[in-house]
Amino acid sequence: MLNAFLKKLPKVAFLFLTMVAIFYSQVYAEEVIRIGGAGSTLGSMKLLAAAFKKKHPGTRVVVLPSIGSIGGIEAVSRGGVDIGLLGRPLNEKERRLGLSVIEYARTPLVFVTREDINVSNLSTQEIIKILRGDIKTWPNGERIRLILRQPTESNAISVREISTEMSKAMDIAMSRPWRVIALTDQETTSMVEKTPGAFSFCSLAQLIFEKRKIHALSYNGINPFSKNSVNNHYPIFKTHAMLTKPNPSVKVKQFIDFVKSPEGKKILEESGNSAV
Repeated sequence: MLNAFLKKLPKVAFLFLTMVAIFYSQVYAEEVIRIGGAGSTLGSMKLLAAAFKKKHPGTRVVVLPSIGSIGGIEAVSRGGVDIGLLGRPLNEKERRLGLSVIEYARTPLVFVTREDINVSNLSTQEIIKILRGDIKTWPNGERIRLILRQPTESNAISVREISTEMSKAMDIAMSRPWRVIALTDQETTSMVEKTPGAFSFCSLAQLIFEKRKIHALSYNGINPFSKNSVNNHYPIFKTHAMLTKPNPSVKVKQFIDFVKSPEGKKILEESGNSAV
């Protein structure tokens, strides 16, 4: 029996090595598109990547964890990713990098509380008073706990752009010694979900994809989501864009075309965006 097994061994080894070679040739033949950037864009981008993969089985699309708009810009410029994701416009210094910007969606910037807070709407003045500390508790008497973002972060910029008075109120909130500052979009929603009395802001697209126990408020009486689609009458939107080097690969161009296609736009609109 041993002799018979030894005679078969070369054939078994050859078959095994052949299977390994086929596996690795398939893996390395597969082209990879690397995408990374603003956390508010990632949920919708993962849905787009999955749909693109079905149409292009020879291409793998990897959507990285949040590295922020700044991280996305840096990664594209240094070749770390093929497509960067932005939640804000480029500033003057960033524009000098000569990168290509492709806007693809708009999503409401929404104010959020933990799910158990019995508030459905806030006005501009109420939010300003909360940020300034003039309003310290919710109607049930529970203390309001602010979850803030750094001033250069895209969601914080969108809130500041509402008005000069809002921007000043954000400065006051940031100056408090007990303030809580989330470092990423995903950390923000996680902290809101876990913190009693939490109040913060995030994109509607992120909120819909993550399905956390968080309540999106109407703003000045206008609901950001109406009849299973984005309410275009909502007053605060942030624009999401893809960022590439001037001459991206054929596969990257195919992915961008897919995002802008009717199928891509449908995916975006079903996940809390208004396609552009």
